[in-house]
Amino acid sequence: MRVSINKRNIGINFIESGEAQIVVWSPLSKNVEVLSEKGEKITLTPEGYGYWKTITNKIQPGTAYKIAVDDNTPFPDPASLYQPDDVHGSSVAFDLNKFKWTDSSWQNIQQKDYIIYELHTGTFTPQNNFDGIISKLDYLIDIGINAIEIMPVAQFPGARNWGYDGVFPFAVQHSYGGPEGLQRLVNACHEKGIAVILDVIYNHLGPEGNYLTQFAPYFTEKYSTPWGMALNFDDAWCDGVRRYFIENALMWFRDFHIDALRLDAVHAIKDFSPVH
Repeated sequence: MRVSINKRNIGINFIESGEAQIVVWSPLSKNVEVLSEKGEKITLTPEGYGYWKTITNKIQPGTAYKIAVDDNTPFPDPASLYQPDDVHGSSVAFDLNKFKWTDSSWQNIQQKDYIIYELHTGTFTPQNNFDGIISKLDYLIDIGINAIEIMPVAQFPGARNWGYDGVFPFAVQHSYGGPEGLQRLVNACHEKGIAVILDVIYNHLGPEGNYLTQFAPYFTEKYSTPWGMALNFDDAWCDGVRRYFIENALMWFRDFHIDALRLDAVHAIKDFSPVH
């Protein structure tokens, strides 16, 4: 399956008809089912290259769900957008297109002209969330800042963390305000002339709540990192892993209007395939 830069191609996404399109990568499985909070069991169909897919009206924005592979214990969606009940709880379907952006006139600042303030969402303000950052934007402008670099916001266990133990790369931390909170922050920054850089981690995942191995060969034993298993960018079945992280980068730019990504520890991303 090819990656479309104009839409998110994995996880649960809402299409023009209002239905949910569900795509799960699980190449070694015999069957894949989505189990909704309402007791609905939705069976996915194999699409080739290890992808399973269906389109259904049984999932709506706000529906909680998990995914079961080969009739085993259901786990949260590897491409979940929202984990309001933490890393072990159900995923919740979220419509990325619902937010009303007002930053159409925004023009990104040249990277050489960035004056960057790196901040941690959980500690930058007493509110400990994205809305708290919005309340301090005028202060940042007053001290000469025109770009903020947000430390990792991918869902991690609990409510307090540096962010480097994230286990759901597509899900925005629930205690910070979730995906809508991040969209609101980026929109507010652009309205005030501030660029937004997001810190992302593509070299490892944290230990607690890391369920990717329940679905597919996301990791390899060819390499190791100081923080845990190395992600599989050049071993068997690596195509699905590479697509997963390409989709992630595209999502931040397209659906969250992020201006730049700061990649953590690129030296620990091992990839000796012909095209890195």
